[in-house]
Amino acid sequence: MKIELTAQPYRTITENSAECDPQSAFLLTKQNTKYRDDALERGAHTVLTPEQCWDLLALNRLKVIGITGTNGKTTTASAIYSLLLDLGYKAAMQGTRGFFMNDTAAEGKTLTTPTVLNTYRHMLQAIEAGCEYFVMEVSSHAIEQERIAGIGFDLKILTNITQDHLDYHESIEEYTRIKNLFFQDESKKLINKDEPRAQFNIKNAYTYGVENPATYKIVAYSLNNGVSGVLKHFEELVPFESSLHGFFNLYNVTAAMAAVHLLSGRSLEEIAEALENFGGVSGRMEVVSTDPLVIVDFAHTPDGMEQVLGALKEKEVLVVFGAGGDRDRTKRPLMGRVASSYAKKLYVTSDNPRFEDPDAIIEDILAGIEDRSNVYVDVNRRNAIAQALRDRSGDEVVLILGKGDETSQIIYDQHLPFDDRVVAKELLAQR
Repeated sequence: MKIELTAQPYRTITENSAECDPQSAFLLTKQNTKYRDDALERGAHTVLTPEQCWDLLALNRLKVIGITGTNGKTTTASAIYSLLLDLGYKAAMQGTRGFFMNDTAAEGKTLTTPTVLNTYRHMLQAIEAGCEYFVMEVSSHAIEQERIAGIGFDLKILTNITQDHLDYHESIEEYTRIKNLFFQDESKKLINKDEPRAQFNIKNAYTYGVENPATYKIVAYSLNNGVSGVLKHFEELVPFESSLHGFFNLYNVTAAMAAVHLLSGRSLEEIAEALENFGGVSGRMEVVSTDPLVIVDFAHTPDGMEQVLGALKEKEVLVVFGAGGDRDRTKRPLMGRVASSYAKKLYVTSDNPRFEDPDAIIEDILAGIEDRSNVYVDVNRRNAIAQALRDRSGDEVVLILGKGDETSQIIYDQHLPFDDRVVAKELLAQR
């Protein structure tokens, strides 16, 4: 992939040494450092650092908002993007769901945080489309691999830090250290004050929260028919309402409102009014049927599952879930334990097994479940969903966790078509 240039002594910028020639500059990153000599041997005109590339492309024309955290990145990013558009700004968003500009999908899903040059390419597209703001999700992998090098963030946001990606980071302590690395400089930052693992440079730091004193503090809330409450900012009290469900979404919408307030200068009252238009993110607490009530959610960590199940604690819930293969094994029994403590019945099945034995993944999950009398096991995900729908009665809710709006299941290296929402609707139609 190359970025085309004009009015420079070279015509392109690339991260790939194999694409280098005398008309190109080689963007040196943590991932491609070992190919620097190859780039020069192929005649690369010059070698650029990400910081030099940022300046060369004049990407400071955008206000960049970066969101990291174990859970809530996608919803918070989407809420910020929605608020900005509703307030009349032009904005772009890059993340798990893909790349969007001015309420139009520009590219499909790739990595949560792409390579440096891909992000810069998206930023150039956003500038060309007249965007003032660029909202992006920042993964822990991207922080560790320096895929955000050179970016001048106008605001950095922390949602939370709970267990995930320990297959890569190896320990919760290392994962926590990597997340907190993002907040050690003096740039403007917005931190979840209720997150005990958060460590950050207090220079230019603002906070939000429900339980602890914060710059943006929820002083009253209700979880009936969505989330609503009163947000306090110094002496100002602003009521707000959202159709999103669950206590965890209080944090997501508060972070979004605070972020837009910090960067746009618009009143909190205007921002809260615009929040009512945000309908949420596909695959996040997405209702695919109301009678019977069937909900699909992306939750795939112990904390994520607990948040979603906690939002439905007043109801009897049948939960269908699995765990991804070639990923952190230590979270599997914890997921089983969380699900068994909330749900009336569990349906343990495959998620994306990749190159692992799906039966072995299920055994890891079952290790965290003491009482298995209400556990149904079927490695075939479609069968497990079908069984849950057959078993459901009265006001029971069927909750399908793990894949959200994913449209395929990864078995070995194949992406086979599978969408929990589509499958649930097909099975309900057959009934």
